[in-house]
Amino acid sequence: MSDARRSFQAVVLVCILTIAVALSGAPAFAQTIVDEWATVKAPAAPELKPVTITNLNETAYLVLDIQQQNCVPRPRCVASVPKIQKLLADARAKGMAVIHSTFTGNVADILPEAKPRAGEPVVNSGPDKFVGTDLEKILKEKGIKTVIAVGTAAHGAVLYTVSGAVYRGFKAIVPVDGMAAENTYIEQYVTYQLVNGPRLGPAVTLTKFDLIKF
Repeated sequence: MSDARRSFQAVVLVCILTIAVALSGAPAFAQTIVDEWATVKAPAAPELKPVTITNLNETAYLVLDIQQQNCVPRPRCVASVPKIQKLLADARAKGMAVIHSTFTGNVADILPEAKPRAGEPVVNSGPDKFVGTDLEKILKEKGIKTVIAVGTAAHGAVLYTVSGAVYRGFKAIVPVDGMAAENTYIEQYVTYQLVNGPRLGPAVTLTKFDLIKF
């Protein structure tokens, strides 16, 4: 077959496809996600699973950035504080490791309900609490294999620290009612990412505070 004939057939094929797309009502050219923003349908909600903590010595509770500056302005964070505090009391009663974080470097900024006790480590960093801190060393020296992560922002400290933990070989448990953001859309996309992101899904268990048992 000659080159001219091949070119002619290619042109005809493009024309046929263009007409077919036009008749179907679909856009003639691929659009960006921004163009299609209003038509995007959210996927089905993930299943929240019950969790029983059996290996207390191998589990750590990470209380991330529960501070005046970022929690108080977020109503969903304020609403989560009593639940975070209750699990904090339960973890301490069971002798589980508890680790706190700040983004200001000032422990005094942590809300009273989530204040660290003597001997509980506090790390200071940006969204990923492993960056520039001894968090990985602390966890490994304690023999930790699983972290329970709560805090704010959902799309900051929770998402990036949980991702950092998974990429370092830890498993993670995330109560969705313990990760707050400015709005529900942010919490939704973080929830989706935690169970669908590369390497995250198999290592992350989504749950709620009242589904966690010891």
